[in-house]
Amino acid sequence: MKIKNGIFLLGLLLAFASCEEKAEAPATETIDEEIAEVRENYAPDGRVALFDIKANRAGDAYVLKGESNLPDAVASLKKNLEEENINYTDSIQMLPDEKGLESKTWGVVPISVANLRDEPKHSAQLVTQATLGMPLKVLKKTDSWFYVQTPDGYLAWVDYGGIVSMSKAEFDSWKASEKAIFTETFGASYQKADKASAVAGDLVAGNILELTGTSGNFYEVKYPNGKKAFIERSNAMPYSEWLSGLDQERESLVSTSKELMGLPYLWGGTSSKGVDCSGFTKTVYFLNGFVLPRDASQQVHAGKLVDSTKNFENLIPGDLLFFGRKATDSTSERVVHVGMWIGENKFIHSMGEVHISNFDTTATDFDDYNYGRYLRTKRVLNEEKEKMINLKDSSLFTK
Repeated sequence: MKIKNGIFLLGLLLAFASCEEKAEAPATETIDEEIAEVRENYAPDGRVALFDIKANRAGDAYVLKGESNLPDAVASLKKNLEEENINYTDSIQMLPDEKGLESKTWGVVPISVANLRDEPKHSAQLVTQATLGMPLKVLKKTDSWFYVQTPDGYLAWVDYGGIVSMSKAEFDSWKASEKAIFTETFGASYQKADKASAVAGDLVAGNILELTGTSGNFYEVKYPNGKKAFIERSNAMPYSEWLSGLDQERESLVSTSKELMGLPYLWGGTSSKGVDCSGFTKTVYFLNGFVLPRDASQQVHAGKLVDSTKNFENLIPGDLLFFGRKATDSTSERVVHVGMWIGENKFIHSMGEVHISNFDTTATDFDDYNYGRYLRTKRVLNEEKEKMINLKDSSLFTK
């Protein structure tokens, strides 16, 4: 009888221990839900925020693995797990990877247009571009590829030819230097102060270089990689002079947009070498001193709603028109295209090439296709301060 009672008590103790073990190591679904909640709060758009965290079960606890560039998000996750009495080991790699990058966590684009991709290989999708002189935050390096974040927050990979990596001191020194901005749609720099000399490099509108002096009708400039060259003064301006002289009015946006007429459509393009739809509106605004969010589905969240009922009388030049699929009971809205209003029932956009479309339903060139998928119009000029950088109020290129 005593033996039977002993076995019974032992069974109770084992059951109790088993229950205790389950309490210390909850189901994987529980910790996955905690991770998902933090991701939704801190990094709902993976294009501009990295929170790639997973939990692997290890006995009575979990090991947190992955990487993030969001210290507040990681701290929030840890706090939540501790409040739930979930045991964990922190093996998260925080970016930037100071050690792997040898503290060179900044970079500047040294070529006219750098192609940024969604994976560290040339066959990967082109997702955006960065132009000469554009500052980049460097997060990590894999072989000859750098994982970077652009001023608009976009995360992507650029190869070694598209970036000069710098320490904070080197980057601050570059920012403190006087700059020149190239203002023509296309052009070149030269090895000597003479158009007949050899070309040093090609240039596109918005390229920014160090301004080191003048020589006759040329500016002496220096690239971020140290290369020296000359550009015609008629094709460029000192950056500070250009910035102070910007009107930043709707008329200047329209004028700039028409200078880009005929540019070919390029998925991921944000320069005068080729643009996609949002790359076009982004380039037009940048050449007027504004940095817009990258994609149409991001730009649609900026600014003030002007119209959603095709009442185009409310629109003014510079307003952004968005197109796509409306939400239904079973599907969410999908924004796939953007253009810019230029007045007189017309808008300009990149679709095949940069061209003007007409929303006058009685016109022979009426754009029925885009009229049918029109969603809404947003006004960002003089209305948006949080999701758009105004270079007049920013030290993006200067100290």
